[in-house]
Amino acid sequence: MCGIVAYVGQKQACPIIINGLKRLEYRGYDSAGVALYKDGVIDVTKSKGKVALLQEALEGKDTNATVGIGHTRWATHGEPSTVNAHPHYSGDKKLAIIHNGIIENYASLRQELMARGHKFESKTDTEVLIHLIEDIQANEKVDIVEAVRIALNEVVGAYAIVVLSKDNPDMLIAAKKGSPLVVGIGEQGDFYLASDATPIIDYTKNVVYLEEEEIAVASLKDGLSIKTIKNQQKTPYVQKLEMELEAIEKGGYDHFMLKEIYEQPKSIKDTMRGRIHLDKGLIALGGIRDYERALANARRIIFVACGTSWHAGLVAEYLFEELTRIPVEVEYASEFRYRNPIIYDDDIVIAISQSGETADTLAALEIAKQKGATTLGICNVVGSTISRVTDAGAYTHAGPEIGVASTKAFTAQVTVATLMALHIAHFKGSINTSQFNRYLFEFQSIPDKVERVLEKAAESKVIAEIYKDATNALFLGRGINFPVALEGALKLKEISYIHAEGYPAAEMKHGPIALIDENMPVFVIANQGPSYKKVVSNIEEVKARSGKVIAIVTEGDKDVKDMADYSFEVPECDELFTPLLTVVPLQLISYHVAVMRGCNVDQPRNLAKSVTVE
Repeated sequence: MCGIVAYVGQKQACPIIINGLKRLEYRGYDSAGVALYKDGVIDVTKSKGKVALLQEALEGKDTNATVGIGHTRWATHGEPSTVNAHPHYSGDKKLAIIHNGIIENYASLRQELMARGHKFESKTDTEVLIHLIEDIQANEKVDIVEAVRIALNEVVGAYAIVVLSKDNPDMLIAAKKGSPLVVGIGEQGDFYLASDATPIIDYTKNVVYLEEEEIAVASLKDGLSIKTIKNQQKTPYVQKLEMELEAIEKGGYDHFMLKEIYEQPKSIKDTMRGRIHLDKGLIALGGIRDYERALANARRIIFVACGTSWHAGLVAEYLFEELTRIPVEVEYASEFRYRNPIIYDDDIVIAISQSGETADTLAALEIAKQKGATTLGICNVVGSTISRVTDAGAYTHAGPEIGVASTKAFTAQVTVATLMALHIAHFKGSINTSQFNRYLFEFQSIPDKVERVLEKAAESKVIAEIYKDATNALFLGRGINFPVALEGALKLKEISYIHAEGYPAAEMKHGPIALIDENMPVFVIANQGPSYKKVVSNIEEVKARSGKVIAIVTEGDKDVKDMADYSFEVPECDELFTPLLTVVPLQLISYHVAVMRGCNVDQPRNLAKSVTVE
């Protein structure tokens, strides 16, 4: 959950690293630091807080260096502080390291190293690792690359690391297990290393994604070499980045989150593009072509995910059960991995993750694979770990999502799940061709309908102004829009810090109704559908207790609009596709509430975008 940037070449390293760290602040922003090699010394500068404070700390210092490593941190071991910030020195200050992940056996290693005379300045697991590398190099008389390899065989946990050596200033050593790391190859034989591609695209589009337990040596003299921690040589697989620079800039919007909300008509359309063929009456999902029959004949489909992706999985549950008639379970990956789940070899386990690097979701996939299930992935990042370890899958095409609070990734995930459910339902015959074509025709209109929702964005700002000072909020939905209620509550709490809960509307009477009074805003998804009359009854129950109702309604609705204190209309569409519309006003309201409360919308406190640790 930290951001790594490193460079070795002929250019000035510091501006490259600082610019890259700014782009990676969504991965962590408790503290930041940089280590530069110059004049025979590794010079480390660190600061608590954001990268801007690190820049201030660097002012007036000599940063003339062509090799360096940088880091922005989300704290796991040790509180956010300058001392605990990365990079960390070895005891003799001949080595420096940056690290994303957790070394689980750091405490026992620390005790062993202290017994051998090592002294530690920080409370981090990372400092233990660089001291271990130093100790191995000194006692076993091996070079730095071999010392790193031996050390990584002794540690337990997850890591993406880059090591800078005073004695080898023309190279960087990197390694990965459970946390992402990408190596960019420059045109002049220089190298860029980072947690993801966003800091690299200014300089090169040729990249190598490190695989599990691989060590990369980026050397100006010898080029790029890769081997495993078991000392097996590997051939680097160079890929071409498809990302464009404009995709990771704000483009005139005040915040990335707002930009990403407004990008949803395009991101949904891009996710559909090349997959829906109305003229031929088919959906083409090349990524799962070889597993269509396995899906159609599955005993059960299990979705594993975390956070917003879990909510997308809940929507997928309704879609798959309604259309394919296959039993579906949706599991928190963080819980799934710590019990002994019953998994059959004819089960399909589908992992959903924006980054494709979520640690808990990857661990859940590993359990599924061990038990013989077919594994599929739905993720947004090409070359991510989930895309590589699953049997097959489908990418979303949301483009880079920089805001920590997920918006367009959620709707893209729901779009892929809908395509998969429709395709498998048609393949197995649980819906006939006439139904299938009707669904396709309706579904391809969704991007335009999302655009119509966004045209009414000013209404969300009015609602936000009224309820920005609320201390609690309740979100209610039924059927396929119950997960949207959960997602709406999550958006509000994570960026505005207002306590919010999502509930199935019928469950309100079983507890939450005790909280309702004249100060409680209740957001109700009340679109036309099978449960409409029941939702109307739930609204009446709220109003009877003086609750304030903000309703998401279908265009032309009269009944709920007359009852609600405020309403937001969305276009009419098939019930199965409504989550792609009803979630948008909730995103907008949460965004404007957070802005009005003075919150950091793109980087909410205590949160990081890509959760690569437990």
